[in-house]
Amino acid sequence: MDELVNRTLQRLPYDEDGRWSNATSVLPTLGTFAEVRDDSDFPDETSRFSRPLLTFAAVTTITIMVTGIFGNLLTIVALLRCPKVRNVAAAFIISLCIADCLFCIIVLPFNAMRFIQGTWMHGETLCTLITFMQYGSVGVSLLCITMISINRYIMIAHYSIYPKVYKTSWIMVMIIACWLFSYGFQLPTLFGVWGKFGYNHQLGTCSILPDDEGRSSKTAMFIIAFIIPCIIIVICYSRIFCVVHKSDKRMKNHSKSQCNIPNNLRSAVDPASPLSAGSSSSANNNSISYTASSSAVKVAGTRSAADARDAKARRNEWRITKMVLAIFLSFVFCYLPITISKIVDKNVSYPVLHIIGYIMLYLSACMNPIIYVIMNKQYRQAYKTVIFCKPSRLLGFGGSSVGDSPHPQHLVAIQDS
Repeated sequence: MDELVNRTLQRLPYDEDGRWSNATSVLPTLGTFAEVRDDSDFPDETSRFSRPLLTFAAVTTITIMVTGIFGNLLTIVALLRCPKVRNVAAAFIISLCIADCLFCIIVLPFNAMRFIQGTWMHGETLCTLITFMQYGSVGVSLLCITMISINRYIMIAHYSIYPKVYKTSWIMVMIIACWLFSYGFQLPTLFGVWGKFGYNHQLGTCSILPDDEGRSSKTAMFIIAFIIPCIIIVICYSRIFCVVHKSDKRMKNHSKSQCNIPNNLRSAVDPASPLSAGSSSSANNNSISYTASSSAVKVAGTRSAADARDAKARRNEWRITKMVLAIFLSFVFCYLPITISKIVDKNVSYPVLHIIGYIMLYLSACMNPIIYVIMNKQYRQAYKTVIFCKPSRLLGFGGSSVGDSPHPQHLVAIQDS
């Protein structure tokens, strides 16, 4: 502001004695100053950020935007096109990808322009709407991760109620509830009843500001929409790993008890053992014993094939469980820097911290597809099916359908994956 006034005074006409030549010649210049003052709804408060730093932030934001749009759209198409990967978790993952894709398409372009221009130059209305979309998409993402964590917990720890809870209709209700809560919780702020959306001159970004009475929904939103879901996710995964650990311990004890049984007794108590079958048969019933042995072999073969399919399905479910945990940890990792920088450096004394925090926040919108590729073979094959236009029926991997998941009665087999 002081620089603008000084430049204006330097342009004023002076006479030879150093006085203004006339008052009328000053009026156009003052009019120009007034126009500049009126048109600048959001003055350049990001001047404390150096131009190289803003350029780096803009390039990184655009890269994240392109990667996020491509990765999330590819995931949505792959999950919809490949029936083998359609399960309950996939339904919530599609909702998560839609939220991240909206974030990349609607929010990130304006933030990239903010870094390029050095300030927000798109008006107060867009500032409000973009902030509303930003907080809403972040809320949907975290709530979908929470829903998947609860789904994993019920599947592993309370499978008896799993088919009743995760019907197609209830799954749709859960997903719609995530979206309605995330955006509905912000309506009082959108209408200026409980805080308001606007431009934060200190941070140089659009955010939640106190209203005329000094009220703000930011603290309540942080507790209800971030802290509580994080606590639920931590509890679910603590219970999951506790159940898996207990099952592993039981299976090890069972294996030790089997090892302590002598071989002759072990074969005697095993009805499918060849020795027991041979000892129980007589010379007069060779044909009957042969038929019984053949039937036992067939039953054993069928049972082993079914066990192999169940073990494969259990390994798939455990991969998804670990993948969702990685998604949650990456979400927290991406949001911690901006939270810490706003708490520790309220006066923006270290601009680099805030720029890194913003970039990490944006990075969360494109991290999930990368995690899918790294941690899940089925998703990698689904991506290849879409990219190379292969028919989905060629996929040979297994997966449970919506509302149908294998009973994880031997969770120790899951851990081997």
